[in-house]
Amino acid sequence: MPNPTQSDLHVNVPLTNVSVAYIPNAGDYIADKVFPRVPVSKQSDIFWKYGKSDWRRTDVQKRAPGTESAGASWNLTTDTYYAQVYAIHKDIDDQIRANADSNFNLEADATKFITNQLLLKREQDWVSKYFADVWTTKYTGISGNSPTSSQFTQWNSASSDPINDVSNWVISFRELTGYDPNVLVLGPHVMRALKNHPDLVDRIKYTQRGVVTEDLVASLLGVKKVLVPKATAVTGPKINDVDDQDAAADPEFVFSGKNALLAYAPESPSLMQPSAGYTFTWNGYAAGNAQGLRVKSFRQEHIASDRIEAEMTYDQKQVAADCGIFVSGAIA
Repeated sequence: MPNPTQSDLHVNVPLTNVSVAYIPNAGDYIADKVFPRVPVSKQSDIFWKYGKSDWRRTDVQKRAPGTESAGASWNLTTDTYYAQVYAIHKDIDDQIRANADSNFNLEADATKFITNQLLLKREQDWVSKYFADVWTTKYTGISGNSPTSSQFTQWNSASSDPINDVSNWVISFRELTGYDPNVLVLGPHVMRALKNHPDLVDRIKYTQRGVVTEDLVASLLGVKKVLVPKATAVTGPKINDVDDQDAAADPEFVFSGKNALLAYAPESPSLMQPSAGYTFTWNGYAAGNAQGLRVKSFRQEHIASDRIEAEMTYDQKQVAADCGIFVSGAIA
């Protein structure tokens, strides 16, 4: 064997500029992008709800000489929110810290890790709360070409007409609420089908790049913005062996259903406008930020570790059930 050998000249050590960490992109999450955030100073409280019909009728009458004008009023009711506190931590053991190479920034890595855990939890809660059959209006996709009034031909079919479908829903939405829906949430699989739909491809083939993007879909379907959530999650118990855990994992999109949500939401909270939903964030809790998030570090001497802890407060509240249309089975 030649001397010196490769192992004599080089000892394998972890590279300081390369690692394999599947850290999600913050843009993959949409839970804070659909409905406005409402920062609140108290964990729970009430908010006003105006009667919808009062603003869509007129009690105006002719006024005879010497008589009072006709009177009018509106009804008010209240609803409540309760911003739960969610928390997670990651401990940095003294022995681990002392043995760590210089390329590791343990505090920054721990902060990213636990913050992502909270964002993923909030995304999953958003799906359970809103991306479901909880709205006044629902349309269901079918494989055939003879849908009823509450059905439509699924958009993966070449004979379907998604542009006309959404156009009809917008008109019905306007008649029901007095507002035009302005946000469309599409599951990733639904967006893929629309990007390849012949009607949409034909409409944009003469644009600069000829690529169907979220902005182009929004323009074609007549809504202000289209959001496509891309966050993924795994289920099942944690396994200490990395390879075994990854082999057993079955990742899927958090928005895994082949569904969509068409809704109205103002750009910011308003006293005199409806919204399909609000996210109440308790920023009055220990100086939390507008996201209702705070991160702190403190010593855990009894386990010889530094603890990085993050908390997030929120209540995802459906405010106006008629300001949302749930689209079930948009594709097969």
